[in-house]
Amino acid sequence: MKKVAIIGSGSWGVALSIHLAKMGNTINLWSFDEDEAKLINEEKRCKFLPGVELPENIYCYTNFNDTLQNTDIILHVTPSKFVRDTIKKYKDLVNEQPIIMCAKGFERETLYTLDEIIKEELPGKLYGVLSGPSHAEEVSRGIPTAMVVASNSTEVKETIQNLFMNEKMRIYTSDDIKGVELGGALKNIIAFCAGIAAQLGLGDNSFAALITRGLTEISRLGVELGASKDTFYGLTGLGDLIVTCLSEHSRNRKAGKLIGAGKTIEETRKEVGMTIESIDNIEVAYELAKIHNIEMPIVDAVYNVLYNNLKPEEAVKILMTREKKCE
Repeated sequence: MKKVAIIGSGSWGVALSIHLAKMGNTINLWSFDEDEAKLINEEKRCKFLPGVELPENIYCYTNFNDTLQNTDIILHVTPSKFVRDTIKKYKDLVNEQPIIMCAKGFERETLYTLDEIIKEELPGKLYGVLSGPSHAEEVSRGIPTAMVVASNSTEVKETIQNLFMNEKMRIYTSDDIKGVELGGALKNIIAFCAGIAAQLGLGDNSFAALITRGLTEISRLGVELGASKDTFYGLTGLGDLIVTCLSEHSRNRKAGKLIGAGKTIEETRKEVGMTIESIDNIEVAYELAKIHNIEMPIVDAVYNVLYNNLKPEEAVKILMTREKKCE
């Protein structure tokens, strides 16, 4: 059994805590919020996962010294926009523990994937990325889930695979850190578009086209950035894309529905009540496509919906009437 530090007490951080705690591991969970920590410690509840009872061997702290003390592994699960600042606060406390990035997204200011922040802030440390089709609501309830851990270290891959695997969770390994990162970050944008499509009342044909052509765009950019094309047709690409586009659990899909209904970005953030990685990352994907001269018409369309007042209905028309192409 391991002692695991989990940095971030949102729905995903708590879901991972529940899974690992039920396997007998001791979990030190970090939260920036005193009230949240109190709810977890005293009532064994998480406000983001109603109806789910937390195991006794989860302990929530609001300081990094207590969270990281004598731990074997660090799972980082904060929203992408807080990753660097949070790592800066605890990096001097990291010893030999591998750091596993469990968030999905980019750093807006640098256009970095999150593994690049680890490499920059914690040079020489062992690290990996854990991703895949995995709604927190289902993992917290023990619904079977399959994910991928990517790392350049065989030791890290084997450690995480052994840590997580049981009859409720299957873990595959990969060497393609960049592909696993980009699949998790970019699929949120397509899921956001799926929400808009749902709000517009589009049909199954439309969703099939969106997912398929969205995957083409994701893999096109990913390969240019150094990922393997095959990765985007696995769990962290196609798998994550399907679950995020089609599930009502998806906050990115919900955000797209709200935008499709005419809500502003600010109104949408308030109603969803949790981090919306798609909105935070659409600008990054748009800029990366321009920098690398990659054609991403779906990303272009949703960027213009969000930032240039393009009507969603008009965006659909633009996509459908683009110049003729060969698949």
